[in-house]
Amino acid sequence: MIAPAHAGHLATLRALIREGAAEGGFDRELATDSAETQQFFAALRQALVTGYFVVEDARGALSRRAVPGYVYWPEDRNDLSQPVGVGLFRAFGDYGYELWLTGVSTTRRRNGHGRAMLAALLATPAGRLAWIVRVQQRSGSGAAMERLLAEHAFVPARETDTTRWYLRGDAPDTLRHRIAEAPVLQRTVH
Repeated sequence: MIAPAHAGHLATLRALIREGAAEGGFDRELATDSAETQQFFAALRQALVTGYFVVEDARGALSRRAVPGYVYWPEDRNDLSQPVGVGLFRAFGDYGYELWLTGVSTTRRRNGHGRAMLAALLATPAGRLAWIVRVQQRSGSGAAMERLLAEHAFVPARETDTTRWYLRGDAPDTLRHRIAEAPVLQRTVH
């Protein structure tokens, strides 16, 4: 079962994102207490309250980017259960959404939760408009994520030293070209 994420879920999201970062599923710096990581989680809190991230482009211009998020519980949850998974989408220009950050607690993996959560995420309004997913090559769960994406008609579209980009099979051709031809930029945590 999934539900929209809100600021009350921030501690759980922080724990799941840090766990995924330590494993290599996300930028590893998110597992530290750096100033950039603190800034990221402050921005995430703001996104959970407002639904938007404030982002700065390469020119230094600020804009808002929609960031719908969800938390996942297994079917056997009780009223005191904490979510065991998270999925965050991020608006991707005029092309809908990217499934941006997703993860299941390491203690709950290999029990079908990733499959169930991904199916539920892709059935949401943002998920139906999600064309893009990036998978970190060095992630311990990357191969499992790639298999799950294939079940939902996502195919490899681009590969860098660290990341494999997936596009949904019915993605617009203009998006395919944009992904294939975009310059590779070094990214920071924000």
